[in-house]
Amino acid sequence: MTDTRNSEPTLGPNYKWYAVAMLWGISFFNYADRQAIFSVFPLLETEMKLDNTDLGLLGSSFAWVYGLGAPFAGWVVDRVRRKTAILAGLHIWSLICLLTATSRRFWHLLFFRAAEGLGETFYYPAATSMLSDYHGKSTRSRALGLHQTSVYAGTVAGGFFAGLIGEHYGWRCSFVVFGLLGVMLGFVLSRFLREPKRGASETPDQIAIPKPSVSELLYMVFTTPTILTLMAAFMCANFVAMVLLSWMPKFLKQEFGLSLAMAGLTATMFAQIGSLVGAILGGWLADWLRRQTPGGRMLIQAVGVFGGAPFVWWCGETRSVQSLIIALSAWGFFKGLYDANIFASVFDVVRPEHRGSIAGMMNLFGWLCGGASAPIVVGILADSYGLGWAISSTAIVYVVTGILLLLAGFVFVRRDTSNAR
Repeated sequence: MTDTRNSEPTLGPNYKWYAVAMLWGISFFNYADRQAIFSVFPLLETEMKLDNTDLGLLGSSFAWVYGLGAPFAGWVVDRVRRKTAILAGLHIWSLICLLTATSRRFWHLLFFRAAEGLGETFYYPAATSMLSDYHGKSTRSRALGLHQTSVYAGTVAGGFFAGLIGEHYGWRCSFVVFGLLGVMLGFVLSRFLREPKRGASETPDQIAIPKPSVSELLYMVFTTPTILTLMAAFMCANFVAMVLLSWMPKFLKQEFGLSLAMAGLTATMFAQIGSLVGAILGGWLADWLRRQTPGGRMLIQAVGVFGGAPFVWWCGETRSVQSLIIALSAWGFFKGLYDANIFASVFDVVRPEHRGSIAGMMNLFGWLCGGASAPIVVGILADSYGLGWAISSTAIVYVVTGILLLLAGFVFVRRDTSNAR
């Protein structure tokens, strides 16, 4: 494979924000497609006679493949045009989403969920690397924070519309709708999305960005404590996030008797609106605090997970819908503070030629070790102790995340930022 490292024709000064908007649309479908299945869990339970462990396995299968494929995806992204990786990934995962509607048995669903994880794993390494070349240190957290809001909008849309369509037309129809819309979007954006020069936001035009080697990458990772600490924090934070995405719709239907559509909407809308506000604010605060101290982005993330921990516990303990909505909204807000800076934080200690690979390795740890284990671990705990208790118990994981972020922001980052320069 080859990489055309030359930039496209000169673009206007506002194009870097147009790029955020276009990638926002793609990321929207990235999350709508993966969220859709959780809102139709009750329908799948009835049709295919599944238990909580089976449903947890469906959630985990996506994350296992997504995480395992992430390092390879990051390696590829650092060597090919990121525009190609992004649009090819969009078409592949949208077609797989469409084919999910053909499932007749549990193992069919398991296969398509895993395959969708492989299709989607290329997107975030490519998108975050591309945006980091359009946005330097002064606007990077804001750009990635705005891009992150697509995750919340896509999650709400996937959760609500999959449940609504499933109630009226069967669970398969939602996968057809989301898949077709994603394919159409890919064809439209192929005309407008442009590839930036690698390192454009930080390196002079005359300096060539070298192709990274695997040995250099691994050496950098294992000699940079900030990277290792942020990977461990992402693993823990993603574990908690997957509990919200995979089990909250079923918890609402089971505990409060909500319809599929309302359970899917309530489980996603309030938390994701809170996250949207938190991500925008977290991006602005992190760009400001980064100018004051090298660990500024990580300290904003630490505020997010420490602030969110009590509300994670509250979500599983409350038996009032109104109280649950407050807890979900607050959890979402603090989660947004963390999410806005997942990649912006680690890019502060990573050279431009390694950013796709590092984003891939972040996803390996975050999804394979964190996201993949959460649905099935909580499913097993729920069968033994109840779903509410299983959800509440994950609050302790957020506390561990906060400790790791403080360690990175206060102890390691200053030296590692200097080394990256």
